[in-house]
Amino acid sequence: MKKNKPKYNQIIEAAVQVIAENGYHASQVSKIAKKAGVADGTIYLYFKNKEDILISVFEEKMGQFINHISDEIKKKDNANDKLYVLIQMHFQQLSEDPHLAVVTQLELRQSNPALRIQINKVLKPYLTVIDSIIQEGIEEKIFRNKLNIPLVRQMIFGTLDETVTNWVMKERKYNLVQQALEVHTLLTEGITSEKN
Repeated sequence: MKKNKPKYNQIIEAAVQVIAENGYHASQVSKIAKKAGVADGTIYLYFKNKEDILISVFEEKMGQFINHISDEIKKKDNANDKLYVLIQMHFQQLSEDPHLAVVTQLELRQSNPALRIQINKVLKPYLTVIDSIIQEGIEEKIFRNKLNIPLVRQMIFGTLDETVTNWVMKERKYNLVQQALEVHTLLTEGITSEKN
């Protein structure tokens, strides 16, 4: 498998940096190769083209992202706490890797429709985690009974996504993670069961 090859991660990390600094369209494969310390031809042993690099970056980073969040969520007892952990970790992981934040929030948006379909496929497991938290909250009677789960998921993911985008656009001048509690409160007050 290509992911086990030693230079794969080197190229992924270099691509995040190069794309963040130059923008996707101005990031030639040769720039990524130079940053990774490999020959241009080496890139093509791992990736078909520049689009494949972008998708692989997202796949690799999103996979790590979801694994970290899933591991932390398992330690929590109820859906409300799980949702807070998801929000807090979403912000924390991107604030710790500003280059990745630029790539996910800005560069992935400028892609063509075929690329967007692939990006949505990579995102699906994360949206499934959000769905499971909402479902669990309904079952625990923490969240309202008749919630439209896809709509609530869109609101949660959309809020997190826009909050991070705003932070990137404002040149990361404030602490993103400190907004987690307020975002959690705003989101949960709309979906909390009246019994709570």
